[in-house]
Amino acid sequence: MRKKFVAGNWKMNPTSAHDVVRLATEVIVGLKDEGRVTAALCPPFPYLGLLDTLLKQHKSQVLLGGQNCYIEKDGAFTGEVSPAMLLDTGCKYVILGHSERRHKMGESDAFINQKVGAALAAGLEVILCIGETLAEREGNQTEAVLDRQVTQGLADVKELSKLVIAYEPVWAIGTGKNATPQQAQDAHAFIRRRVGQLYGDPAAQALIIQYGGSVKPDNAATLLGQPDVDGALVGGAALKADQFLPIVRAGIL
Repeated sequence: MRKKFVAGNWKMNPTSAHDVVRLATEVIVGLKDEGRVTAALCPPFPYLGLLDTLLKQHKSQVLLGGQNCYIEKDGAFTGEVSPAMLLDTGCKYVILGHSERRHKMGESDAFINQKVGAALAAGLEVILCIGETLAEREGNQTEAVLDRQVTQGLADVKELSKLVIAYEPVWAIGTGKNATPQQAQDAHAFIRRRVGQLYGDPAAQALIIQYGGSVKPDNAATLLGQPDVDGALVGGAALKADQFLPIVRAGIL
């Protein structure tokens, strides 16, 4: 049985070291003895080192992730962060292909695929985000979009042991709306079938597929209870420990 995995994507929050320490400490203490669910925190780049130190001080099982990375190891790329830098600050994971980077920063499937390859080659584990817009869903294009994003995002990736997929319907991110449990299950089941076609059924059955999109304490258990939903990539609710902790606990098997 796949172990649930809940990651908090803090995006561009909080905006002070004081608030980072406060929030992270509340989560770390709240999950001190909880090993039944994998949990990770993905803060803004400037606070990765601070959070790594805090996690080590508490000997916490909570893992650390970056929110993005560039395709090169180093060089003259002002403002970018390499996979090696993320590893050096204690990261195990990196989020790639988030809808905000696809739709606000204009990142293509091909560019995201380059990032996936670079991150995996460096030794990071990748959380690859995919998902359709409202127009695409209303146009009955959901499966076509997911097919394209999976196929192109994983191009040249040989095996999936270091990869997580996060299904995040764009229309449900930060809107207060969320996919129904059945909509989430249908999308996750499609992704798993498509991965099975590409990599074989054993790899597909082992793959962790998270749901993201306005996950809250009051809907987490129902969403995570679906057979193909293996956890959550949490945005806004990850910024309050009293909301994030119940979501993590909803994943207890």
